[in-house]
Amino acid sequence: MQQRQTVKMAKRRKEEKEMGGAEKIRMKKKKMLAQEAAKCAKLTDLFRTEKGAVAGGAAVKVIDGEGQFDDDPCSHIDEEGEKEEQQEKAEQKKEEEQEEGKQQEKAEQEEQEQEDNGTRTKTVTVQPVQTEAGSKTGEDAPRIDLNRAEDEGFDFYTRPASKDLDFFFSYHPQQPTRKGTTIYHTKDGIMRKWLTYCKKENSLYCTVCLAYAKPSASESAFIKGGMTAWKHVHQRIEEHERNQVHRDSAEAYFMMASQADIVSLLSGKQVSLHRDQVRKKRQVMDRVIEVIKVIGKCGLSYRGTKFEAAYTWDNIAVDHGNFLEMILLLSKFDVSLQEHVNECVQKSQSLNKTGVKGRGSFVTLLSKTSVNKVIDVISHLIKESISREVRQAGMFSLQIDTTQDITSTDQCAVILRYVTDVVHEKLIGVVDCESSTGEYFVELLKKTLAKVDIELRNCVGNSTDGAANMQGQYKGFSALLASESPNQVHIWCYAHVLNLVLGDTTSAVIESASLFSIVNDVAVFIKDSYKRMKMWEEVSDDKRHRRLSPIGETRWWAKDQALSKIFGCFGNPDNALYVDLILTLKRIVEDMSIKAHVRARAKGYMESLLKHETVLTAQLFLRIFEITSPLSRYLQTSGMDLITAHRLVMGAQDSLKSCNRDMDGVTKAANIFVKWANKELEENGSKEVVQGALPEKKNQKEEVHAR
Repeated sequence: MQQRQTVKMAKRRKEEKEMGGAEKIRMKKKKMLAQEAAKCAKLTDLFRTEKGAVAGGAAVKVIDGEGQFDDDPCSHIDEEGEKEEQQEKAEQKKEEEQEEGKQQEKAEQEEQEQEDNGTRTKTVTVQPVQTEAGSKTGEDAPRIDLNRAEDEGFDFYTRPASKDLDFFFSYHPQQPTRKGTTIYHTKDGIMRKWLTYCKKENSLYCTVCLAYAKPSASESAFIKGGMTAWKHVHQRIEEHERNQVHRDSAEAYFMMASQADIVSLLSGKQVSLHRDQVRKKRQVMDRVIEVIKVIGKCGLSYRGTKFEAAYTWDNIAVDHGNFLEMILLLSKFDVSLQEHVNECVQKSQSLNKTGVKGRGSFVTLLSKTSVNKVIDVISHLIKESISREVRQAGMFSLQIDTTQDITSTDQCAVILRYVTDVVHEKLIGVVDCESSTGEYFVELLKKTLAKVDIELRNCVGNSTDGAANMQGQYKGFSALLASESPNQVHIWCYAHVLNLVLGDTTSAVIESASLFSIVNDVAVFIKDSYKRMKMWEEVSDDKRHRRLSPIGETRWWAKDQALSKIFGCFGNPDNALYVDLILTLKRIVEDMSIKAHVRARAKGYMESLLKHETVLTAQLFLRIFEITSPLSRYLQTSGMDLITAHRLVMGAQDSLKSCNRDMDGVTKAANIFVKWANKELEENGSKEVVQGALPEKKNQKEEVHAR
């Protein structure tokens, strides 16, 4: 033997000499790691307690038990190499004897009391375990009803159900103690709390493996049938501790003891990844919703004509539409949005290269579908809020009117007016119309209100225009609505009536029609050419750089605005652009580089504006608009007061009646304007003169006599 060891040592030294420097360093590190690993605690060591804890077991009362474990099940074990326990001090022994005496007296008293009740009890010392319910020691020790366990067929040495884990661990571990018994401890004196003894089978089991390991996962005797190889018990215990099944079961036990969430136990890392993805998607949706709200508030279009596909988003040279452009702009300053956009672009480009049609499960949250869904949700929330306020108000009035959109589709706008603490006028829906009869509009209104849970019988008034399908006596909208809501009152829209009156007035005679035709045509004439606009800007001295306004067909106040820009206010021409317009037209006429027919049109407009008839007619309508325009604006105000509106209507009627014969006032205002205009033209070096009076009409008889 000595020769063999000498040969081995010589061989090892020879190998070390042949080793290189790097290999020696690796060997040295390997030895150091092995030494450090030997010092580290194992996972199963967490189950173990010091030897001193064995004697501190909790007293668990067993009803009708089989008696105390007096026999040592391990008396036949080879105790060679086991450590002897230290001798306790004399004082500690005395204290323990005194405590044992007290406990014995107490136990005798309890036995006496239980004998009186016809029940025999015995005490078994069991090591307490830590479960989800916490540590059970001392007075909080669980009472295990073995009779109930036997009646239910509960076996403490088989795999328990999930609901019985607390009951299972409250019984285990069973570790009968006797001086000299060391199988429940490691060589370091740490207790193996996972090890339990079955007296009936005289075998050892692993509690954590029984509870959490599948019987098919391991062939270990500590799980199946119990370990009975007492001759090699220490070796078998150490082998089981190193088993992977035992380690996994121990980890599951600690997770249960720490009350870990079952979702996190089952899904693990996937749950955290899912939460991160949900958080990022929500951040993206927050930004998408805010962009949609801004675009809606500004009244802009959402989509572009093309280049909406995700694989084109990295092309900054094309227009992707208002929505996508705002998203791409925000992504430059928002990290989460930028990551999402880049991911969408990469995935879309990969799909586009494959030539596969459709996007499959690829969701960008930025497509037209997502935008439309967000708009629908916002619309639903707005309608729900309006509906709630209307129900709280208790009554409402409604306004409906139709108009055609750019696709020539007739659409009906439904507006509700109600009062809470303030007056509200809210658009509740814009619905496509398939017919224009009164019956159809009543059914359309009923369906629209039913969708938002508003009862039509609470309607107290309606306002429409004066069309026959609205005001018909028998089949008109108002007449049919009265059958659904008898308390409602029909009101012909005052603003619409006023617009109709002014429209008829401005086209009643040739002079008025000619005036507004000139005002509209000259504004369009100047704006149609950039050369003429440049001349206007060079000639005009207006500090606000105002431009002429054409008369729109749908703007009720457009005629007043267009007329007042050229002729100013009634009797006050200081802010008028009349002189600037005359000088611009004169410059166009004198510019020989401009085509003749354009110059002829400019000359015709200038001659018409210089006539006294035009000035007089303009002053007449300025006086009318001075009364009607404020009324028209107020009637179109959201949340107007009905009493105030009625007073303004009556006041406008009185004012118009009082000045309908005041031609002298109109003539005076016209003379003031002529005087001001001629003075301004003279100061600007122009030879044009505004007529100071109407031309005199010659009598036909006088013409005949003159001949």
